[in-house]
Amino acid sequence: MLRLEAVSKRYGRAAPVLTGVDLELTAGQVVAIKGGNGSGKSTLLRIVVGLSSPSTGIVTGRPASIGYVPERFPPDERLSAAAYLLHMGRIRGLTTRVASRRAARLCDRLGLIGDASAPLQRLSKGNAQKVAVAQALLVAPQLLVLDEPWSGLDITAHGVLNELVTEAAGSGAAVLFTDHGDALTSAGASVGYELTGGRLRPRPGAAGQRHVVTEVVLAAPVTGPQPRRVQWSALPGVLDTCHEGDTVTVRVADEHRDALLLAALRRGWSVTELRRAAASAQPPGSGAR
Repeated sequence: MLRLEAVSKRYGRAAPVLTGVDLELTAGQVVAIKGGNGSGKSTLLRIVVGLSSPSTGIVTGRPASIGYVPERFPPDERLSAAAYLLHMGRIRGLTTRVASRRAARLCDRLGLIGDASAPLQRLSKGNAQKVAVAQALLVAPQLLVLDEPWSGLDITAHGVLNELVTEAAGSGAAVLFTDHGDALTSAGASVGYELTGGRLRPRPGAAGQRHVVTEVVLAAPVTGPQPRRVQWSALPGVLDTCHEGDTVTVRVADEHRDALLLAALRRGWSVTELRRAAASAQPPGSGAR
């Protein structure tokens, strides 16, 4: 367990950026922090991953394997995306062959557009963000920390990133991410906080919140290979599932519907029906039936 106890951060004689922050991260947990620009989110994440030291307080239990996506990925890097990812993989102990293969798979999955041999400084913001996400996942992390990772990504990459976060947590990683909006802050998060005035406070639970819900009916295709097994309840926004033979009905909060459809299609499932369901007060990820 990674634990921050009474962590504060001050630069010079300025007002403190963080004050008395307590935070615990455990294996398999997905934690979201919401906060506006200048609220101290990036400073907190740099302390979590060990790039910055707190002015007061202690950090214990930091794991050896950490994947980190910073808020701003270096825009002036002259290395190409392919060369950069290969270099980062080798630094982390991968062979050239394994690093190259993993980098190519992640870039393909995230939908990197254009020439991977082009210098990073020429990439669009969205493509640079995809490279930043890829480098964080080259080696399976025990702790995955992402600073506003959805910024600049296209809608397809949004869904893929949701999948990657879910998969990392499912493999035992603790995941911590920040966002300044409401829709993505709850994406797969089991715990939510808000950072205001340098203080971290738990966000109100989802109990009683009404979710607009879509029922997605999925089936194995009549011909072709069988679809891959999916732990539907672990996907962001899923409220519950119902299995009947080769058909599964998934009830999902509307803001996560497209990500669910993308995950299903990527795994070989056929979408047979979409229908509006009654609004639900059940929080996402609460179970299956």
